[in-house]
Amino acid sequence: MQRVRNIKELADLAGVSAGTVSRALAGSELISRATRERVQALAREYGFRPNVMARNLRIQKTGAIGVLIPLGHEAGQPISDPFFITMLGMLADTLTARGYDLLLSRVIPQDTGWLERVATSGRVDGLIVLGQSDQAATLDEVARDYRPLVVWGGHDEAQVHCSVGSDNHLGGQMAARHLIEQGCRKIAFFGDPRALEMTQRLDGVQAALAQAGLAPAEVVPAHLVAELAYADIARYLRKAAHRPDGIVAASDVIAMTALRALSEVGLSVPGDVRVVGYDNLPLSEHTVPSLTTISQDLVAGAEHLVDMLMRRVAGEDTQSVIMAPELVVRMSA
Repeated sequence: MQRVRNIKELADLAGVSAGTVSRALAGSELISRATRERVQALAREYGFRPNVMARNLRIQKTGAIGVLIPLGHEAGQPISDPFFITMLGMLADTLTARGYDLLLSRVIPQDTGWLERVATSGRVDGLIVLGQSDQAATLDEVARDYRPLVVWGGHDEAQVHCSVGSDNHLGGQMAARHLIEQGCRKIAFFGDPRALEMTQRLDGVQAALAQAGLAPAEVVPAHLVAELAYADIARYLRKAAHRPDGIVAASDVIAMTALRALSEVGLSVPGDVRVVGYDNLPLSEHTVPSLTTISQDLVAGAEHLVDMLMRRVAGEDTQSVIMAPELVVRMSA
């Protein structure tokens, strides 16, 4: 049996126009059920598969959403990072339910044009960016003209791009206030404030300490990569003249790393030092001791990201979403 190579050949075989074949294969109700079923049966019989790329080009849709992870200030952070894996799984589930594929890219920006190149590539119908890193200016520049773009991260009143994330300033305040209520008086912040989210969390910590009449937190610019964060934290703990009695970590990964470093220098948690993380990743329940943390509702966050993007793909303008954080108290504080 000779294989049918294109829509015209299938149309000749079915005795209908090429347009009718195209609509029948797409399941259009503009074509009678009998014709649809006959064309589809012939396509199966003769092994014909429509050229999806050509169809997408014709209707100007790809059926794919790009998910970008820009690593500007933390180039060594892998996609296997627990936060990325958690968010990617939730986004994949939510996008699949909407009928979209997920096209993932880990980007180490070498110039300011990296985002515009992806946005204008024609490979995706819209973009979700996980984290602003140090690329807020680039995100704003592209967002001025490219509407189907939503970013996970912190929110600044002056930003152009649409973002979804927790109230990081409030989350930092909540973490510091909890430590203060537990009797901590010398609090350190572990995290690199070059990223907007981390800066906002640090600002919240400092605000809570100022309100309590305590000295500002000492900042240890720990990396987001566990191995590098361990070196940063261990170095600090070995040299600290007056070790902290409370630690607010900018992420759960940093907090988990701090638990290991504190144990190795002979400090107990929560006996000598109390530790609070940020994110409430599934792993935070299983550390020893279990991790007190500030919860971002990542399930709701993923749903907001996809919903906002779908609305923007449809031409709607949307405002940023700032979710309320929640303190989850466990054994580490």
